[in-house]
Amino acid sequence: VIKCKAAVAWGAGKPLSIEEVEVAPPKAHEVRIKIVATAVCHTDAYTLSGADPEGCFPVILGHEGAGIVESVGEGVTKVKKGDTVIPLYIPQCGECKFCKNPKTNLCQKIRITQGKGVMPDGTSRFTCKGKQIYHFMGTSTFSEYTVVADISVAKIDAAAPLDKVCLLGCGISTGYGAAVNTAKVEPGSTCAVFGLGGVGLAVIMGCKIAGASRIIGIDINKDKYAKAKEFGATECISPQDSKKPIQEVLVEMTDGGVDYSFECIGNVGVMRAALEACHKGWGLSVIVGVAAAGQEIATRPFQLVTGRTWKGTAFGGWKSVDSVPKLVTEYMSKKIKVDEFVTHTLPFDKINEAFELMHSGK
Repeated sequence: VIKCKAAVAWGAGKPLSIEEVEVAPPKAHEVRIKIVATAVCHTDAYTLSGADPEGCFPVILGHEGAGIVESVGEGVTKVKKGDTVIPLYIPQCGECKFCKNPKTNLCQKIRITQGKGVMPDGTSRFTCKGKQIYHFMGTSTFSEYTVVADISVAKIDAAAPLDKVCLLGCGISTGYGAAVNTAKVEPGSTCAVFGLGGVGLAVIMGCKIAGASRIIGIDINKDKYAKAKEFGATECISPQDSKKPIQEVLVEMTDGGVDYSFECIGNVGVMRAALEACHKGWGLSVIVGVAAAGQEIATRPFQLVTGRTWKGTAFGGWKSVDSVPKLVTEYMSKKIKVDEFVTHTLPFDKINEAFELMHSGK
């Protein structure tokens, strides 16, 4: 058993608490990882808020991390002690019907137990003050050591800077893949990206790499426009600057609507606007943001009857074990940006400050 520091969420709506936790050794087909760097994501904040129906407490959150394999359990063949890895919240077992289908990346092998906050055998590897602590998204990267299933880990280039590539565990991969895998953005097309946080910037990057000629960024926070343009946005607009609904503004700006739109916020009203901003006959809108539990989307069926398509994406459609190492290689060869997404680097005990910075849009 390893004793180390972790940021424990004892209950909904409370700040994270840095505690000493015990991390049990990995069992069969499990991997124990020394986490070197982790990022914060709105998904962590969503669960911490208490709005997540799958949220269980006390829990160690975090799902954007990178580290070094400390030890492996019986039967683990894909990684060994000392390997550089990224933990994966969507695993890839290679055996289930989802993994065998090229149309999806949603491996279901450990979905049930992962959603309940436990390892595949139904137990936790974390204890603190004599209490069992739940796992989160199969990763729990807000701990100096974590244990994950062997199908939930990608071995990456040992030369990669872990304080940067940890972002490929969720946000950057999700946005980039939404553009290149889910939407399959074509050269010369016009795109609209709603929400200019980390995921939205990654969508813009993907659209630019795919050859889009016009990329419109939409956000009410104008402080985000300069960064969006660095990533490839050709122009940025705020819904608050017009009395008309934003979809009408976009349809006018683009002679009938955009070819591709992306909702990167998790707001069902914006999801509708993103669809309705698409061009009749061929427009495609991708839902990337995660809406709160129980919410529903609405539009008039005529929007779809007249040739628009509504799609969704999880982790950008990447088959995780196969794709994450390739994304790291693309970053190392400067095909995709990663460093530019990092705004602040804080010591682990300042993790609550990191959440405050995220909530304030900084």
